[in-house]
Amino acid sequence: MTRSQPSRPLAAVSDRVSGASVALLVAVVLAELALVVGYLGATAAEATSVRYLLYPFVWINVAVAAVFATKPPDAGPWLRRGVLVVAGGYLLVLAYFGGVLELTHLGHSHSHGGASGLTVFTSLPPGWGPTVVYDHALFSLTLVPYQFVGYLALAYLVYAALLDTASAAFSGAVGLLSCVSCSWPVLASLLAGVLGGSAVASTVYSFSVDLSTAAFVLAVVLLVWRPGAR
Repeated sequence: MTRSQPSRPLAAVSDRVSGASVALLVAVVLAELALVVGYLGATAAEATSVRYLLYPFVWINVAVAAVFATKPPDAGPWLRRGVLVVAGGYLLVLAYFGGVLELTHLGHSHSHGGASGLTVFTSLPPGWGPTVVYDHALFSLTLVPYQFVGYLALAYLVYAALLDTASAAFSGAVGLLSCVSCSWPVLASLLAGVLGGSAVASTVYSFSVDLSTAAFVLAVVLLVWRPGAR
């Protein structure tokens, strides 16, 4: 009986992971924990929910590790350009539904600070800040560090997956569920409408970041592992 060979995406990941990579990851995690502790000590902020201080680093670490472990396969220039356009469109969809990109429409202007231009919010916890906001007459960009890194990673992984296989649609769809500010409120409304009452909606809203983080990690795992890919 011959032993089955690991799938190509999984084999590629194992080839790129080494003991040095694991040691580096451990060092990064320790540095991030020190950063969080330093923030709490310097600002006297109360950690009412420690998990919300740690979630941004889950996004960032998973995103960076997945991008490092994933190498797009060789392909012709025209195919690469076409897939790049699709991945770019996917990133725009994530940005729009995730609250990163907001378009001004119907003559209603939107501004975080009352005037057009660039604003940087530095008082937020690490990973949540520094948040960069750019207001324009036609659009508004809100770049939260962990979310920005996570969405870029998802777009890159979709790009690599589409070059390798056509089975990335499901993984990409799960990635869309990682939008913090859109997907879970929609699901909450649907659940509340089906089951009745506001308890379900309140629960989903309360755990929106938790659910979004789980969905993001699941999306990354599916895009890197790609079950069924050979």
